[in-house]
Amino acid sequence: MSKHLLTIIDYGMGNLHSVAKALEHVAPNFQVEITADKARIAAADHVILPGVGAIRDCMAEIRAQGVDTLVHDVLASGTPFLGICVGMQALMHSSDENGGVAGLNTFPGRVHCFPKDALDVHDLPMKVPHMGWNNVYQQAEHPLWQGIESGERFYFVHSYYVEPQPAYTIGTCHYGPEFAAMVGRDNLFATQFHPEKSHTAGLQLLKNFTDWNGRL
Repeated sequence: MSKHLLTIIDYGMGNLHSVAKALEHVAPNFQVEITADKARIAAADHVILPGVGAIRDCMAEIRAQGVDTLVHDVLASGTPFLGICVGMQALMHSSDENGGVAGLNTFPGRVHCFPKDALDVHDLPMKVPHMGWNNVYQQAEHPLWQGIESGERFYFVHSYYVEPQPAYTIGTCHYGPEFAAMVGRDNLFATQFHPEKSHTAGLQLLKNFTDWNGRL
C-alpha cells in the first residue's frame, strides 16, 4: 500500500529536519519529504511551510524561489496546509520587523514587536524574545484541537506577534499582550509556536494535521 505524501517546503529557512522527524514519528503512513521541487509539493497530500529567523530574509527567499505563488496554488487546491512560526507570520499582510516587510497577505493581520517595557504578573520586566513554554487557549473549534485541552502548553521562540482577529484566530496566548498562537481558515492552519518542540501536545497537533482532510 502506497504512503501519502507530505512535503515540507525547503526555501532555505526553517527547522526542517526536526519537523520531519516529528512527523515520521506520528504518521508512519506518510512519506515525509523536505523538498524545493515544485512538482512534488504540488502533488503532495499535505504541505508544511516552516520558518525561523528574520521575516525579511524569509520573505526574500520565498519570493526569489517562487514559493509565494506555490503557496497560493496549494491553498487554492484545497490541500491541507500548515505554517509554523515565521511560516505563520509570512501569511500575514505585513510585519513591522526590519522596518516593515510585506507578507503573503493570506490573512489581513499585521505582525508587531512585543513591547520592550511590558511587565509580567509579578511586575517584573518581560524578556524579548518570548522563549519557552506558554499556555494556548482555544478560541474556536477546529479538527487540529482534537485530543488537546484548552490551556495546554506549547514551546515558543519569537519577538514578533500577531494580534488576535476573531475571523481567523483558533487559539491565543498571553505574553504581555494577548496574541494569536493558532490561526486558520478553510484548508489552512498555522501556529506561532513550534509543535515539533512541544512534546506530547505538539505531536498530537501534528498527528491531527496528518489526519485532517482540509475541511472544517
